[in-house]
Amino acid sequence: MTGRWALAPAEDGGVEVAALGPDGLLAGSVVKEGDLVGAVRARPEVTRWVWRSTAEVQHRLLAAGVRVDRCYDVEAAETLLLGHEGHLGEPRSAAAALARLRGGPVPPDPPQRAAEPGAQSSLFEPRPTHIPLQDLVAVYADQQRRHDTTAHPGRMRLLTAAESAGMLVASEMNRTGLPWRADVHREVLHDLLGERYAGGGEPRRLAELAEEVSAAFGRRVRCDLPADVVKAFAQAGIKVRSTRRWELESLDHPAVRPLLEYKRLYRIWVAHGWSWLTDWVRDGRFRPEYLPGGTVTGRWVTNGGGALQIPKVIRRAVVADPGWRLVVADAAQMEPRVLAAISRDPAFMEVAGRTADLYQSVSDRAFSGDRAQAKLAVLGAIYGQTSGDGLKNLAALRRRFPRAIAYVDDAARAGEEGRLVRTWLGRTCPPASGASENATEEAGIPQEGPSPTEVPSPADGSSPTDPEQWIPGYASHNPRARGRFARNFVVQGSAADWALLLLAALRRSCANLAAELVFFQHDEVIVHCPAEEADTVAAAIQEASDLAMRLTFGETPVRIPFTTAVVECYADAK
Repeated sequence: MTGRWALAPAEDGGVEVAALGPDGLLAGSVVKEGDLVGAVRARPEVTRWVWRSTAEVQHRLLAAGVRVDRCYDVEAAETLLLGHEGHLGEPRSAAAALARLRGGPVPPDPPQRAAEPGAQSSLFEPRPTHIPLQDLVAVYADQQRRHDTTAHPGRMRLLTAAESAGMLVASEMNRTGLPWRADVHREVLHDLLGERYAGGGEPRRLAELAEEVSAAFGRRVRCDLPADVVKAFAQAGIKVRSTRRWELESLDHPAVRPLLEYKRLYRIWVAHGWSWLTDWVRDGRFRPEYLPGGTVTGRWVTNGGGALQIPKVIRRAVVADPGWRLVVADAAQMEPRVLAAISRDPAFMEVAGRTADLYQSVSDRAFSGDRAQAKLAVLGAIYGQTSGDGLKNLAALRRRFPRAIAYVDDAARAGEEGRLVRTWLGRTCPPASGASENATEEAGIPQEGPSPTEVPSPADGSSPTDPEQWIPGYASHNPRARGRFARNFVVQGSAADWALLLLAALRRSCANLAAELVFFQHDEVIVHCPAEEADTVAAAIQEASDLAMRLTFGETPVRIPFTTAVVECYADAK
């Protein structure tokens, strides 16, 4: 008998459990228990729990101090399998999967609820739909069969296991929270914004900057209304299309400097001001609701709180507990190294196998030692800067690293033609709605085998992150835009898959330590730990990266090194 057991909450508040066989079907009788926590505690031999949704049960287990080593999240797996089958966007609930299996009407997914600031017990309230254990097992067994029909069943199984592991990590991070000093946060806000005025109006510094802007234009201007700003420039004889930073910086007008400063501080006031602090920080911790796989590329998002967009100046409030440290680790040149691994380009893998600066190594081979030009070329190849200077840079890379460039070129072509494009493990980028008849054919990408001067920046001047945010390709009918999106998807999505396995390995390494995972975004992880554990944790992060590389991409020379800082304050890590 395997160590897999299925678990399903019962309608009367109890729980049903049963052992599963290698085929995913019941291997014994269904046992009714009166208490979820007691049922799990009574079965320490279980190596993997199969349940409908981690969110449904994990908050109760964590509240009781029960740690689950592994799980299989049926609804997370359903999302991935639907995507692989060309049906991303169809209802993903266990109830919907059961209806499809039995040929009945498929119920829609319940609407996603908004996170409730400061009320963590509500973040994981179970959905009302009840799925009996035997029905859940039927869905699980069918999912195992569907894994076998994918292009690479072993990789797809690894992906669904990794996504489930990510659900465990996210639930634990949600409960633990990021250490946060409210008093420091208030000091930062006062230093930046000045005094708060009664009635919730703009703080003093914003009001002063607004007055400067109005004085520069010679009339009252609402700086928080882009249309009013554009109109003011037009009346001054200057035509602007937007109030984006990159466009304003090119203008010669006395309103530009105070306007840019106003926009910077306004974002902080709105996104991380006093109201945010009141809503999201409780008992010295900031607890957003992390949602693994929240984007089509597999990157995480948060349901409220904006945890993945904390401004550098606000990071001064992220302070370790007394006697503890923050181990802040950044993956070095993650996406280019992932491209080397998935393309199997021998020359590029040799470069990416070094812990030294990848861009400098590329520049020595293809750009006469010009690191800036090499970085521009590599990121342009990934993000789709393939015209003008980008085309010339791409040609230089293609001569030195032909298989790497062919890999993203093939992905772009597949996207333009409306075909499905997949990450190395099998996460799927869907075609645009209304794509051609061959939309469900897989892209012919080899799956086997041995600052503004860099890339086009988002309109708001931030650095490029998820392509959904700045490449006009996802869900677009524009073939070229879809191609750009697909080009980046195969790299960024594969990196997101690797990151899940990194987190799973790191979670296991920290299981016997006091250390706690408290923060993650696509290329950065923070562990909060006693000072004496900091060196152990730093080593564990690199070991987890190396293990995740082998598990995700097989045996390649490629490594993703981490730059690690052990600090008391997050702001000191950069």
